[in-house]
Formats: sequence, C-alpha cells, structure tokens
Amino acid sequence: MTGFEGMLCSAAAAVDVPLPGTATRVTGWLCVEQPGAWGRDVIGDEVLGQEITAELAARTSAAKVRPTLIRRPGRNDFTGVRTVLIASSRPQRFWCERFEITDLKQLLDLDLNLLNGPPPGIGAPVRDPLILVCAHGKRDQCCALFGRPIAANLATDYPDRVWECSHTGGHRFAPAMVLLPSGLTYGRIDTAAAIAAVEAVGRGAVSLDGLRGRSGHHPVEQVAEIAVREQVSARLDDLTVRLETDSTATDSDLAVVTHRDGRRWRVATRTVEFPPRQASCGAAPKPVTAVVADQIQPLTAGQ
Repeated sequence: MTGFEGMLCSAAAAVDVPLPGTATRVTGWLCVEQPGAWGRDVIGDEVLGQEITAELAARTSAAKVRPTLIRRPGRNDFTGVRTVLIASSRPQRFWCERFEITDLKQLLDLDLNLLNGPPPGIGAPVRDPLILVCAHGKRDQCCALFGRPIAANLATDYPDRVWECSHTGGHRFAPAMVLLPSGLTYGRIDTAAAIAAVEAVGRGAVSLDGLRGRSGHHPVEQVAEIAVREQVSARLDDLTVRLETDSTATDSDLAVVTHRDGRRWRVATRTVEFPPRQASCGAAPKPVTAVVADQIQPLTAGQ
C-alpha cells in the first residue's frame, strides 16, 4: 500500500512532486489537425491510417520530431482541410510555421530534418504564441477531465490560437499546456494562470506560475533556469543555460545560467526520491524522482 490508491494520477503527483524539470524534452514539433476521437497512440492506424502510419512514425523518430495531433476545442465538422504546424522550440532560435493539407500523404513530402534548422519557409510564419492543451483522454483521463475545460476557456479569448492536443508527456501534471514555439511547458494550471502565461510570453516575458520548464532544455537546465528566474528579473530570451561537468560532483548535476547583461550563476541540482505512486490513472505504483535546485552560486569574471 502506498497511500495513493484510488487517486487520479494528477492528484497523487500534486501531493509533493515539484513541477520544475518535468517538461518533455522536445525541440521539433509536427502538429497535424485530426478532428474527432483519437486512439491511445499519437500515431496509430486507426487515426491516420495504415498506409502512412509506419512511415511517418519512422521519419519523426529519425528526425527527433514529436508528432502531435491537434483539434479545435468543442465539436467541429471536418471540412477535409487540415492545419499543420511545424515548429522548432530550441531556445533563442525558436520558430513556427503553419500550412494546410488536403491529403495526409502530403505529410510524407516534408523533410522533417528541416525542423532542426532555421525556418524553412514551407508555411506562413506564426507570430503570436500558439497554445496546446493536452486533452488526450484515451491516454489518461486526467487530460480529458482537466485539459478540455481549460482549452475551452482559453478559446474564448484566443479563438484562433488554441488547440487541444494529444499526449505531451506528464499527464500526471494535468492540466498541461505547451506554448509554441517557445516550448514553455506548464502544469497544474487553472484558466487564470494559463492566460497569465500566454499574455506574458506575448510580451516576451515568462510567467513562473505552473512552469515545468522549457522543452528545448535538459531537465537539469530546466530546473536551473527556473531557479534563477525566481531570483532575478529576466525576459524570455535573456537567459541561456548549459550543462556543466564537474569531476568533483558526486550526487549533483550542474548548469550555468547566463543573463544577457553578463551575470552568471552556477546551479547545483540533485535528484530527490518520493514515495511510489501511479504515473497514469489505474497504473501500478512505481518509483518517483524529481530534479531540484540545491544551490545557486553567483559567478564572477573568470569563474
């Protein structure tokens, strides 16, 4: 017995598991509009059809691009025209483009390796932040229960920018939201926190309420960036983060955070263990760990 039996996975995680460092690491995104119900798998024969499923899965895996299904909140009639979003969420070099297709086979015409470079000019540039809210109920009920209402509320204020999306990783942190192309990932948000995050990134700022990290970063980098942001004022692209190897460190991982104005900090992190619990609703309990900031050291010139 773990004490979490019968709880939703998001409720079990909310007891003591911290959010920073939990954003799924993704730098390339392929988002394909697919109205209606989704299967458990993001790319499955029952969703996109057997003819292209295996090929698209192989190509996205080879290019390290995350395939994501998207749909507008609410019930929408399918016109046969699908919106496709391609995005890179690499820090300081992020971008997003949008275009439409009428046949899923057109996805196989894409060179997905282009998502690892500068904007390819395949579609129209997307200027305003796009909002993905996980609503993948077949993957985990928490996403449907908590994600769909958030998406519907956000669609009132941002009707052309909000999409329900398939699994983004971390349904135990539902409601889960990703802002593209920055890759800022949020969890346990309510409508007010979600709006604050969208408005902040639109101004080139970052809201810390519910922030899990930036998808283009390693978990240690995510934790380090958030730890510094909690101490100093910094705009979206004011900070750069890199992992640092220290041969004397035995139980910590290090990252150096640099501000645009020249200030630098070395952040030591450590992995903390928590009591086992379910990672998905109905699943068996398993060990839970999290990366936390242990020490933030300002660096001087030469360090």
